[in-house]
Amino acid sequence: GLIPYPHHNQSPRNTYQCAMGKQAIGAIAYNQLRRIDTLLYLMVYPQQPMVKTKTIELVGYNKLPAGQNAIVAVMSYSGYDIEDALVLNRASVDRGFGRCQVMRKHVALMKRYSNGSFDRIGDPPPPESLPMGPSADRFNILEEDGIAGVGERVNPGQVIVNRHTPTNLNTNIPVNMPIANAPVIQFTWKHAPLTYKSPETGYIDKVCITTTEQEQTLIKVLIRQTRIPELGDKFSSRHGQKGVCGIIVPQEDMPFTDSGICPDIIMNPHGFPSRMTVGKMIELLAGKAGVLKGELQYGTAFGGSKVEDMSRILIEHGYSYSGKDYVTSGITGEPLSAYIFFGPVYYQKLKHMVVDKMHARPRAVLTRQPTEGRSRDGGLRLGEMERDCLVGYGASMLLMERLMISSDQFDVHVCEQCGLIGYRGWCQHCKSSKHMVTMQMPYAAKLLFQELQSMNIVPRLILEEY
Repeated sequence: GLIPYPHHNQSPRNTYQCAMGKQAIGAIAYNQLRRIDTLLYLMVYPQQPMVKTKTIELVGYNKLPAGQNAIVAVMSYSGYDIEDALVLNRASVDRGFGRCQVMRKHVALMKRYSNGSFDRIGDPPPPESLPMGPSADRFNILEEDGIAGVGERVNPGQVIVNRHTPTNLNTNIPVNMPIANAPVIQFTWKHAPLTYKSPETGYIDKVCITTTEQEQTLIKVLIRQTRIPELGDKFSSRHGQKGVCGIIVPQEDMPFTDSGICPDIIMNPHGFPSRMTVGKMIELLAGKAGVLKGELQYGTAFGGSKVEDMSRILIEHGYSYSGKDYVTSGITGEPLSAYIFFGPVYYQKLKHMVVDKMHARPRAVLTRQPTEGRSRDGGLRLGEMERDCLVGYGASMLLMERLMISSDQFDVHVCEQCGLIGYRGWCQHCKSSKHMVTMQMPYAAKLLFQELQSMNIVPRLILEEY
């Protein structure tokens, strides 16, 4: 019901939009700035759509919208717009197009333990005890109560709540002993702070101190980031036409109409033929007519504003009935060799942003292989079936690179006589360095051999010239 002219679209496109409309960033409620949600996306300048439907009015979507009316030029530009990528106008982005705020809740729970001890907030370590370098300002934003102050700027790795945890949890505090006889138990504390892990800088928006049902203190810190559209951020119109930002172009290089209008978005025309989203074209036409006439148009299924009427309004205001405009290239200054389909379309910014997906990897300590999972900065796994594909292609060096060199390559010293692993060119078994050679193998293989040896199983390596 929120899709304009849905009866002019191929049906799967309407289905796609039904899924994507839920991912659009907009306004969520009138109390959105008073809430502390785990994750909250808000658009800074939401607009109601130029082309609305009866359903939009019935559900009040125009009062809490999730999108902006973008001027769209349907044309090819630069080659950074192939495969549904969009070209964004930098001036539009600077003026707030697609800008959104992300609020994320960070929680520190002050636990109570069975022996009567509990977590506490302690003083930060003295500055002279901290190592020099980036970690020196980890505790800079803490206030006297050990919690970061509202309005402070938080950088990755900085401490938000300076929590300390007791280490001697096995010492039981006597419960029924008279206070006069009770021993004074000295707790030793270890540092367990709540740190800020996001790759982007944020700001402390709110701090809420409350308790759980078990009477444990709970500290909630809401951190706010303002995000400006960048390469790789995802947008879509209301017709299942999604695409990521491929390039952001300065306004002086954008094409412009003879009335001086630059588009906010340039969309590649190849998005239309196979998808058959004619509803999007009619939305552009109706939106353009609405802008010129100064009223909102309707794209309600089987009863919205008619194309014929929209074309008549365009002609009355001196435009072509087809919605196409005479456009001048911003790079050469010459007219483009074709009329360009040009007008407003309601675009949504989706919650998939490239900052949240950015990803690089460290290594685990035991196996020296990359860790697993994005939360632990893990690598992407080349599994057994992927390996089989590489085997089928005969790409042996690529196999070796992915499975060993990029993973856990390790230089081992092997004795050719007894086949055991030595150390630094010396064979502990033969008490000689005469037959030692160096070879590469995965660190996990070397680990396996040593674990087998610890169980009295002796793996011997039989080497050949390679």
